[in-house]
Amino acid sequence: MVKHEIIIDKFMPSFLFSLFFFLLSCLPFSAVSQLSPAQTAAAVDIAGKLANNSAAVLWSPSTQPNPCSWRGVLCSADNSSITALSLSGFGLSDSDFLLDVCKIESLLSLDVSNNHLSSIPDGFIAGCGGMGGLKVMNFSKNQLVGSLQVFKGFVGLETLDLSFNSLSGNVSFQLDELQSLKSLNLSWNKFSGPVPGRIGNSTGLEELVLSVNSFTGGIPREIGDYKNLSLIDLSVNRLSGSVPTEIGSLIRLKTLILSANQLSGAIPPSISNIPALERFAANQNQFDGSIPMGLTNFLRLLDLSYNKLTGPIPDDLLAQPRLTTVDLSYNSLNGAIPVNLSSSLFRLRLGSNALNGSIPTSFVSLQSLTYLELDNNSLSNVVPRELGSCRNLALLNLAENELTGFLPESVGNLVSLQVLKLQSNRLTGPIPEEITQLLNLSILNVSWNSLNGSIPPSVSNLQKLTHLTLQGNDLSGSIPVTISQMNSLIELQLGQNQLTGLIPPMPVRLQIALNLSNNHLDGHIPNSLAQLRDLEVLDLSNNKLSGEIPDSLVGLSSLIQLSLSNNNLSGTVPPFKNFVALNTTGNEELVLPPTKQTPPPPQKRKKSVAMGVILAAVSAVLAVAVVAIVVLLLSRRVLKVNNDQQSELGEDDHVVGPPQHVIHGNLLTSSGIHRSSIDFFKAMEVVADPANIVLRTRFCTYYKAIMPSGAIYLVKKLNLSDKIFQMNGHDKFAAELEVLGRLSNSNVMTPLAYVLTEDSAYLLYENLNQGCLFDLLHKVEKEKMVVDWSNRYSIAVGVAQGLASLHGCSSGPILLLDLSSRNVLLKSMKEPVVGDIELCKVIDPSKSTGSLSMVAGSVGYIPPEYAYTMRVTMAGNVYSFGVILLELVTGKPAVSDGIELAKWATSNSKNQDRWDGIIDSNVSRGSLSVRSQMLSVLKVALSCVSASPEARPKMKSVLRMILNAR
Repeated sequence: MVKHEIIIDKFMPSFLFSLFFFLLSCLPFSAVSQLSPAQTAAAVDIAGKLANNSAAVLWSPSTQPNPCSWRGVLCSADNSSITALSLSGFGLSDSDFLLDVCKIESLLSLDVSNNHLSSIPDGFIAGCGGMGGLKVMNFSKNQLVGSLQVFKGFVGLETLDLSFNSLSGNVSFQLDELQSLKSLNLSWNKFSGPVPGRIGNSTGLEELVLSVNSFTGGIPREIGDYKNLSLIDLSVNRLSGSVPTEIGSLIRLKTLILSANQLSGAIPPSISNIPALERFAANQNQFDGSIPMGLTNFLRLLDLSYNKLTGPIPDDLLAQPRLTTVDLSYNSLNGAIPVNLSSSLFRLRLGSNALNGSIPTSFVSLQSLTYLELDNNSLSNVVPRELGSCRNLALLNLAENELTGFLPESVGNLVSLQVLKLQSNRLTGPIPEEITQLLNLSILNVSWNSLNGSIPPSVSNLQKLTHLTLQGNDLSGSIPVTISQMNSLIELQLGQNQLTGLIPPMPVRLQIALNLSNNHLDGHIPNSLAQLRDLEVLDLSNNKLSGEIPDSLVGLSSLIQLSLSNNNLSGTVPPFKNFVALNTTGNEELVLPPTKQTPPPPQKRKKSVAMGVILAAVSAVLAVAVVAIVVLLLSRRVLKVNNDQQSELGEDDHVVGPPQHVIHGNLLTSSGIHRSSIDFFKAMEVVADPANIVLRTRFCTYYKAIMPSGAIYLVKKLNLSDKIFQMNGHDKFAAELEVLGRLSNSNVMTPLAYVLTEDSAYLLYENLNQGCLFDLLHKVEKEKMVVDWSNRYSIAVGVAQGLASLHGCSSGPILLLDLSSRNVLLKSMKEPVVGDIELCKVIDPSKSTGSLSMVAGSVGYIPPEYAYTMRVTMAGNVYSFGVILLELVTGKPAVSDGIELAKWATSNSKNQDRWDGIIDSNVSRGSLSVRSQMLSVLKVALSCVSASPEARPKMKSVLRMILNAR
């Protein structure tokens, strides 16, 4: 397409202006711009440059001669001048067009946010600096780099937004000439050095947002000079020292956010004197001392969580009528919870303190209360029946206290309740049947109490329940047969009770775990358990089960842990796959299966198989051969093409079941060795035989493929027929694989080739002959082998490098749906690679039933916030990595005896003198240097598994801290 460009200089003779308008009048449009010739010319110049700057046709002077009709152009009421340009989200990468923007002298607002600009031309600063009318400039969400430019002129500029870029260096004199500045947003950059004490050439500043940078030092006292400030956000920096009392003089301040810094000292009492202040957030700092009286006199939201505050909660703190949200969790506050509570309270979080006494009965008046968290304190006495009046409660967490007595029946009145956590208390009596009326409940945890009686059969009414945890009580009687009707249940923990009788049919959607251990269950292991195709952990240990282990359990395709120890089982253990962690000790009459060294049975014995099976096998082999021959021919044809790899591989696929149509396949690697060695025929032949399975993860199955050349590869199968796999088209997934295939980090498992069918995807990788990290750490341990710290440290660094690379990918962060030690494969004892990087491209968590934890992550690695959200995040990946770090430093698996490693390590780390009891003594003893390194890495791991996503470091910081541990 030919691009036309019209350039009109402001000094051009007037007859050329007449010619220009004559030409415009000849165009087949009735509407002609009333803009001045100079502004029209400038607009046309900009349009010409934008035509080369974006994939889309944005402005077309030839078809729309009136710039005021162009998208993003705002003119005055009479169309005589351009007043605003909004080019947000236009996909712009070349900033040269900005030089022509300065020719529009009437411009009041310029918005070029959400583009790909890497710089602001010096000519723009010089040209537009003299535009006294320009009031708003928005360069946010671009890719600006380098230091902050000096803004000379711009005397009328009121709003400057440079947020969400990569600007760096100090901020000092660059903004001194801005005489009218009211709003400055420099958040989400890489600025360092001190917070500037002087901003602009006046004190009229109203909004100051410097969050998510690397500013250091203290908060300048000069900030008190800006009396018009209504918003201050300095969160997520490295600020230290105390908060200056001068902030208390900012009488117009509405929002003060100081979160996630290193600020210390006391909370200034002067803050309580700010009459306009509605929100004060100073969480994740090191504030100490007591909370000042009157702090919430005017507040609606207060967040002081994750500090070192001590003393009691002031009597008036929770009583102010405007107060809606208070978070004081993770401090060292003591004393009783105040009885005077605001009727406007919506969220109250007081968990992880040292509060004692009773839960106030004044909660009866809190009709707006939706989230109440009082966990991990020393609260005693009974759960007040008055809580049943809080009809809007969606979350009630009273776990880890010293509560006693019966669970009140009034809890059944909380019809909006979705999460009920009462674990680790001293509750007695039966489970009230009224709980089974809470039809919105998704999580019920009353474990580790002294509850007795039977499990109510009406528990099956809870059709939205996903997690049911009753373990560690004195429950008796049989497991209700109605439990099989709980169609949303993905985790069932009934261990360590006094349950008797037979194991009834279980909910077929169980996925995370079925724990019936340490009871008195008898009878045979039912064949019905073979229906739990998605189950990962099955624990039937320490019961009175008898008979043989059903062969059908071998077909549990997702099973990774099976514990049958200490029962009365007999017969031969079925041949479970080697990726299943199997424990059958304590069954005297149980015979282990033949080891892999046992020679196969004579060929003649195979002829005794029924003729129908033989015919079926022959048919399958013939189907495989036909498809594979076509695949082979086409794949060899692909090898002859230099860069164009997309070709059809065949008409049918031959995985178990009816033949499937092959959509297409492709070689992704540029390596000549791989391109000549990969044989699609052999790869597809391998996946037809389950005997070739070497590893199974949450969503994938790995097969070992020996090519005709002798080269060994891994073939990974994704079962795309599952409804949670949402590719939005094979072409799109193929394009995603092309991107993943170009990743070059040695610690990331990148595909070399792929084959897509209607229901499955097969990805080929280099062979990783050392298996996965889980096997290295936990299976060799059973063989009395200890992995030394040198290897463990190298693995920690490698995984961190891989994950940091994925999070920092130039095309956008690549997030991992399931990061665990089973997804970390090993090239050698020191070289890990992160696998399953494509899952987030094909799995749509919103298509699953229940919470995100049903599909995102493996048990023990799932971040706590995933239970309430449907969004995979970088912070969630950091949590999962933190669990892997804990595995490396402790030698323990992510879950053991029903307890998650992250929770165990966190609870045992409160006293730093006991950290030696957390790290693996088999590795740390004998070397002070190794011990020191392990303790340093433990500190990193604990920060990664913080309960608060905001408190977790970014992966680049995690990598740096691990490297500094040596």
